[in-house]
Amino acid sequence: MTTHAPSDSGSPPPRWVLKLMTRVHVLLHRLTGGRAFNKLGKDDVCFVTMTGAKSGRRLTIPLMYVPWESGVLLVASQGGAPRNPVWYGNLVKHPEIEVEHRGRRMQLRARLAGAEEKPAMWPVCDRHYAPYAEYRARTSRDIPIFVCEPV
Repeated sequence: MTTHAPSDSGSPPPRWVLKLMTRVHVLLHRLTGGRAFNKLGKDDVCFVTMTGAKSGRRLTIPLMYVPWESGVLLVASQGGAPRNPVWYGNLVKHPEIEVEHRGRRMQLRARLAGAEEKPAMWPVCDRHYAPYAEYRARTSRDIPIFVCEPV
């Protein structure tokens, strides 16, 4: 049986495309009063408001919704790309965030999950968004998980 090492072949679309798609998604969600654009395919998304690490501006992005205890898990997968998504640095520098899911708003503090915690978290993440398993196989990067707990 041959095993293949991760190739780090995942690459995200150009940054301007991601920014445009994100802005349109957030705008449409807001225009519908939060009643629409709560899913990506059949999977739930949440809207995370954070502070930019460099700009200091507040910004909102849609991310896959993974409930965890009284908060959420946010997976910095970027589709299995070799590098962390830009928002990773935002949460590291400014861990206080707001997460909205289907009209429910939560004030949370994000922290990186430790290596000992992640084995119990991956099955939960995969259950809420199956492509995470493929993303892990696609990269040699240790994909970070943020544990977001009530403030």
